[in-house]
Amino acid sequence: MTELPVSRPGWLYRLFLLWLGKASQGRDALPLPETVSPESLAALRRMTGMPSFPQRLSAWQIRSWREIMLPCGAFSRPARIYRPRGRVTGLVLFLHGGGFVHCDLVSHHGICCRLARHSGAMVLSLDYRLAPEAPFPAAVEDGWAALLWLHAQAEAMDLDVAVCGDSAGGNLAAVLALRARDHGLRRLVGQLLYYPTVTGLWSPRSRELYAEGYMLTARLLDWYGRQYIRHDREMLDPDFAPVFARDLEGVASAMIVTAGFDPLRGEGELYATLLRRAGTKVTLTCFPRAIHGFLNFYAALVDGRRALRQGGLFLRKIFSG
Repeated sequence: MTELPVSRPGWLYRLFLLWLGKASQGRDALPLPETVSPESLAALRRMTGMPSFPQRLSAWQIRSWREIMLPCGAFSRPARIYRPRGRVTGLVLFLHGGGFVHCDLVSHHGICCRLARHSGAMVLSLDYRLAPEAPFPAAVEDGWAALLWLHAQAEAMDLDVAVCGDSAGGNLAAVLALRARDHGLRRLVGQLLYYPTVTGLWSPRSRELYAEGYMLTARLLDWYGRQYIRHDREMLDPDFAPVFARDLEGVASAMIVTAGFDPLRGEGELYATLLRRAGTKVTLTCFPRAIHGFLNFYAALVDGRRALRQGGLFLRKIFSG
């Protein structure tokens, strides 16, 4: 794992962590329900389902957005389509983070608006099924159905496609890029992964270094895993941990964005190394003073805005050929 040029997070991150500790009664992470029930999950999802910035103001950056119901196998799932101003450069499937348990279309609305603006691409944000009600591989199957639908639209529009996600959504995006390779989806040309979790059972050193004190704690990671994964063998399944894929050759070009003080940083770095060894072109960018989830605070943090801009430019470049 690479060494950081700094010894602690930026001052705005430290202020946030101080506030989080006080708001969580001394804990340095989200308050998790002691007993998982419909009521406790609803409370957690209400808390994390707030927009990062007023939705109407976010939408000023793009031409339009609308909600649709997307066919996902036997189910239909809500989704939002974001159309940028000017010529559409490509199509992006966006999968939100939230430990496979929470967050939604609203929490990541502003992120999708900015991605559409910076990339020039039309962004499809999917509200996939959440754990524990719908454990692994429900989210993967919803994402795959959405990608097949989007790929069909791309064929009709003669455009290319990319997948994008943050944290748990980065996991889903990486898995879908592999599956697209396996099924010959030729228009899938890129994957943009923000601080993804991709190693499953394998624990990088960053999980130990940043296990406490930086919002995403070891306890949180374990709790999320127990909601999403029901059998230990699934921790080695490439549909959950793409580092265990038999072959990474031929996977779409990638940009992987990590945060310096994040237990998942080592996962992103390892995946970048494995992809490069397999011949995939990879851009690895670390924001050394950031903590996990910094994208959601783009309204206050320049790192978040810069990461979205750089990701958008990566997408614009791969769509231009």
